[in-house]
Amino acid sequence: MASAIPMDMCAKCLEELQVYQKALDAADAVSAILKRPGLQRDHKLRDQLGDSSEAVPALIADGFPQSTDRYFAQFLYRARGESSETRTHLRIAKGRDYITEAELAELCDRYNEIEKMLTGFIRHLEKENRRHRG
Repeated sequence: MASAIPMDMCAKCLEELQVYQKALDAADAVSAILKRPGLQRDHKLRDQLGDSSEAVPALIADGFPQSTDRYFAQFLYRARGESSETRTHLRIAKGRDYITEAELAELCDRYNEIEKMLTGFIRHLEKENRRHRG
C-alpha cells in the first residue's frame, strides 16, 4: 500500500504530504476534463465533479493544522469520501460519453490510490493519537 508520508518522519508542512500532492494532481486532471464542451453544458455534473475533486486536497489541507491526530483523521475520512464521490461522477461522465474508458480507468486508479493512502494515514493517526500535534 502506498504511504501518505513515510511513517518514521513527520511532515513539517502540508506540501510534504505525498497524498496531498497526488490529490492536487488528480484534481488538476479532472479540471482539464471539466473544460470540455459536453461538460460545459452539463452544469450539474460539471459542478458536482469539480466540487468533489477539489474537496479531496482541500480537506487534507483543512485537517493538517488541526491540534490532534484524531481531529486531523476526521478530515481525512471526509477527503476519502469525496474521492469516492469523484469516482462515481467520473463513471457518470463516462456513461454520458464525456470521457473515454481509458480516461475513466486512469482517473479511477489515481483516486483509488489516494483512498488507500488516506486509509493508511488515518490508521497511523488513530494509532499515534497525539493530542498536541506540531
